[in-house]
Amino acid sequence: MSSIAEIKHRIAGVRDTKKITNAMYLIASTKVRKAKNDLERTRPYFTALQKEIARMFHADEESESIYFRAASPKAGEKKGACGILVVTADKGLAGAYNQNVLKKAHTLLEEHPDNKLFVVGEYGRHFLSSRGVPFEKDFDYTAQNPTLHRAREICDILLQRYTSGELDEIYVVYTDFVGGRTEEVYVTKLLPFEREDFAGEHRTDFEYEPSVSAVLEGAVHSYIAGFVYSALVDSYCCEQNARMVAMLGADNNADEILSELSLEYNRVRQAAITQEITEITSGAKAMKRKGAEQ
Repeated sequence: MSSIAEIKHRIAGVRDTKKITNAMYLIASTKVRKAKNDLERTRPYFTALQKEIARMFHADEESESIYFRAASPKAGEKKGACGILVVTADKGLAGAYNQNVLKKAHTLLEEHPDNKLFVVGEYGRHFLSSRGVPFEKDFDYTAQNPTLHRAREICDILLQRYTSGELDEIYVVYTDFVGGRTEEVYVTKLLPFEREDFAGEHRTDFEYEPSVSAVLEGAVHSYIAGFVYSALVDSYCCEQNARMVAMLGADNNADEILSELSLEYNRVRQAAITQEITEITSGAKAMKRKGAEQ
């Protein structure tokens, strides 16, 4: 049985740990609200841009562009690698958030052996590096506090590789909420566009100057940057939400441990008091007998 001093020391340690987990919970909840507000201020623009791209596709279904897949590849055309953008966190303590992303990324890597891996987040880079998985070392972006400027930089890198022919396809692996509550990892193909992805009713009584392809060329960069920004923010919100859940679970566990330690402390303390009373009573009786014998 532990001593009173040891139990008090453990109680103090658990209480200190609970202060840290509670502070992390509050910080994560604040970050989630801020990131969601930032995304909501920019989402309408990119949603409208997506609709406009769909309108362009329907305005001229015969237009040629490197940004959407042709009906059939050209004979002898050399295919580039598959670019995969994976969004992880910079640190752990977020439940299974990082592991779920990396599992989905691993499956995609197996489907596309010829790939170039672009990783956002220190956790993902450290994980892949420790297992010898090759990735773009100079692609060093943090997952913390995503901004539209960072999304545009990532977009520039991916588009430059795509337009040069180095990449034939670009996928994004990120986390988002399902129904606003449950987190799920998504694999989305960014490029090339598929006409089926832009299906629906769209007005086509527009004229594009100088051509649909030229206008599409200018719109694609903003669209891709917007999608990347949305993926970064969605993943960041899910990371913080997962951390909130993990820290809340840690708080609850701390409460249970403190309750058990308090009971044990009371038992040990009561036992010590009983032992002292017994010793005092026994000593008093012994002195009384000794006095009677004299």
